[in-house]
Amino acid sequence: MMKPLKLAKIFPAALLAACVLSGHTHVFAQDWPTKPVRILVGSAPGGGTDAMARAVADRLGPLLKQPVVVENRPGASNTLAADVTAKSNDGHTLLMGVSTAHAIAPHLLKLGYDNNKDLVPVVFVGAVPNVLVVNNELPVDSVKSLIQLAKSKPGQLNYATSGSGSTQHIAAELFKDQAGVFITHIPYRGSGPALIDLVGGQVQLSFDTMPSVIGQVKNGRIKALAVASAKRNPQLPNVPTMAEAGLKGVEMSAWYGIYMPAATPKAVQERVYAEVTKVLAMPETQTRLGAIGADLTPMTQAQFAQFHSAENKRYGDLITKKNIKLD
Repeated sequence: MMKPLKLAKIFPAALLAACVLSGHTHVFAQDWPTKPVRILVGSAPGGGTDAMARAVADRLGPLLKQPVVVENRPGASNTLAADVTAKSNDGHTLLMGVSTAHAIAPHLLKLGYDNNKDLVPVVFVGAVPNVLVVNNELPVDSVKSLIQLAKSKPGQLNYATSGSGSTQHIAAELFKDQAGVFITHIPYRGSGPALIDLVGGQVQLSFDTMPSVIGQVKNGRIKALAVASAKRNPQLPNVPTMAEAGLKGVEMSAWYGIYMPAATPKAVQERVYAEVTKVLAMPETQTRLGAIGADLTPMTQAQFAQFHSAENKRYGDLITKKNIKLD
């Protein structure tokens, strides 16, 4: 294999930069990975993004013949991990992206990277609905009774999110708008710590994602009042949709996908797409993600890129229309 120093005499600077990024010549794409791969997650352990990343990582390692490690970098509406990934140059960093970081945050935060140029969508993983859940001690058993309580105590009820600008935040703001209530936002650094306080009663409700809350709901530690989706979820068949509960216009879900630095050689992107797609097709992966309410809808890489663009426009329009701002 030719050394990068010799390549400099033959190839133009742009191609050399791509080779340096990966640390190898074109043969690298065929041999990749040459060392452990890390999947960055923009939230704390215990949330939906973390669950998705670990479901992929656990099966991806044997296919790549290298360890695949999940690394949590929580904060800034999941964008800290995205920032690290966008600026990485080791050729072995992936990001479990989430709609919070890639479709919502760009309209609310000043980012240190370009969401549409510095990262490339590679594999769409799946989507999960948000769920309206409340602390067990809260004297409500339906969306209607929650609205009545909130109206009787304006500003006294708190809702937890995994961070400002998250799908939980957007869903709650839609709920407030449609129900005509005022509840106070308490942002956390991830769903894990937010749910700890929800169970403990420090906050009263949340619109967290299905993977984050399903275990706590089934264990009876919190109550689910409604799913923010168009139809009921198989994991919570007795829980109504928001529309069925009497409140239309509050539909929200979080989607997840693997992103990589935009300078990643196309052949490496194709390898990641192929291997992660194999993982998602495995019955054990589908069972694992199905158990947390995930909808695994396959997309080509081109379709994922189109979806990324469409979601950016959809959320941007929604944030502008509802005048949603960070706390």
